[in-house]
Parts: sequence; structure tokens; C-alpha cells
Amino acid sequence: MYDTTPHDARAARQTPDDDADPRVRADGGERGDGKPPVVVKVGGARAVDPAGAVEDVADLVAEGREVVVVHGGSTAVDDTLEELGEEPTYVETPGGVVGRFTDERTMEVFTMVMPGKLNTDLTVTLRNAGVDAVGLSGVDGGLLSGPRKSAVRVIEDGKKKIKRGDHSGKITDVNADLLELLLNQGHTPVVTVPMLADDGVAVNADADRAAAAVAGALGAELVVLTDVAGVYRDPDDESTLIGSVATPAEFDALKDAAEGFMTKKVMAAKEALDGGATTVIVADANADDPILAALGGSGTHIEASAVADGEEVDG
Repeated sequence: MYDTTPHDARAARQTPDDDADPRVRADGGERGDGKPPVVVKVGGARAVDPAGAVEDVADLVAEGREVVVVHGGSTAVDDTLEELGEEPTYVETPGGVVGRFTDERTMEVFTMVMPGKLNTDLTVTLRNAGVDAVGLSGVDGGLLSGPRKSAVRVIEDGKKKIKRGDHSGKITDVNADLLELLLNQGHTPVVTVPMLADDGVAVNADADRAAAAVAGALGAELVVLTDVAGVYRDPDDESTLIGSVATPAEFDALKDAAEGFMTKKVMAAKEALDGGATTVIVADANADDPILAALGGSGTHIEASAVADGEEVDG
């Protein structure tokens, strides 16, 4: 059994009255001491060690800060597929974004691995660190929902094609009331995809963009932890880290600099800020105190002022 004893900082929190102000904790203090919630995206790459992030989440929660953890796990899904003798399929969109193609079998494995194993494991780890964590998939309570993309546009052999049979979707709605309810009662939600599609089917969605949707819905600070220190002007030169992005021109330069997996993270950053997030930070998961360091200034900080209104993000 793991320790379910709550932190002292949260022990005084009780279930609020039905007519209580959701901005006020049960102990009478303002939730988060007036600071916005923190949404932390923990990556699923082999090179990402979540241990430091877990300690930081525990510290933030102990201080009364509200935290939502969103995690990925594509690497684990690929490993499981290969163990079953199947090959994961990745495709490139006309916009140059590389993503997973999720057929029916892959979706079955995805559901086993993401909410079934990874979410459970991370929730247990956080609870052992003294965090009153609650694991959720995007299906639970209709937490993450939106239209299904059963056919996707791809580039194959240099030609644009339509590939059908995809089990993926675009998150357009977040049940923020559910997250607020959990946060107001002192819980720390631990969120993973799948999402619930508009046809009532559980489908895949990008974890970075899931974190962006959650951060936007909560008006949160979004910390995207990955295996590098942030976005570099030259991906091969760590000295070219882009520290701050505050204007549309700087954001355009950031998009131009992003390559590979970082393209989706920059895309997610825009979606988060468009949705209402206060700031987005892309930072190193393997740094000392990675979340606290990111909130303190490390990594690439993207401000809401960098995002022009009305620009559509194509994924």
C-alpha cells in the first residue's frame, strides 16, 4: 500500500459548501494564494526522468499551489506494440507535422498503456510523495472531448493523400468544472488521453495539446517538460536557447526555429495562450528542481503577448 496521508498544507482543506466561492479554500484563504494553477506536462520519452517533477509537484502542493499533471507516453505505447509484434505507424501532415496514425489495434494498446499503466503508476508515485493525486483519462467525466478525425491528410512518397481509419481527435472542450472541483478539495488531477470523441468513442489525442487545452481552460501557467532545456535557434547548439518570447515577431522566429518534436510543443503553446493560459514554459525535465526552476526563469518562456489573435493553428 502507498501512503495516502495528505500534506499538512492540504489537511485543513475540506469539501466546500455548495454556495462557497470556488476561488476560496475551505480554510478561508484564497486558492493558490492568488496565483494561477500550474499545469505540468510530463513527457513520455525514454530520456525524460519524472522523479524531479514529482518532488516539485509535492513542494508546490505543500505550499498551497494548485497543480494539474498531464502526461504522455508514446514511447511506452511503441514499445508495447513492438512486444506484440506490431509496428507503430507515423505519418507526416501537409503542414510538416509528424504524428502517430492510430488504427483500431493501436488504439486498444494505447488504452491499455496510457490510462491503464502509465497513469496508474504516476498517480501512485505522486501519492507516495505525499500528493493527494487523482488519476483521470480524458474520457472520465467527459474531461477532454471534441471532434473525431477518422481520416487524415498525409504526405506519402511526396504526394498528398487521405488516410482513413484513424482513431484520433482534436480537443475542443475541457470539463474545467471537474478539475476545479478536485482542486478545490485539495486533490491533484493526473490527466492522460484518450479523449472522448463526438461520436462517443475513445480516441487518441496529442498529450502536449491536451495539456494546452487544460491550461487554457484553467487560466494556468503551463510548464512543458521535455528532454532539452527549451527551444534553440540552432537545435545543435545549446547556447542558442531562446529564453523569452513576448512579441508576435519573436513568436514567428520561435516557430521557424522549432524542428521535429518541438514543432508540436510550440503549436501547443499557441493553443494554450489562445485558450487563456497566462504563460507557457518549455523546460528541461532532467534539470535540478525542473518545475521550480522553470517557474523561476529557466527554459523558454512564451508570454500571451506573443500570440496574435485569430490565427488558426493547423495540426
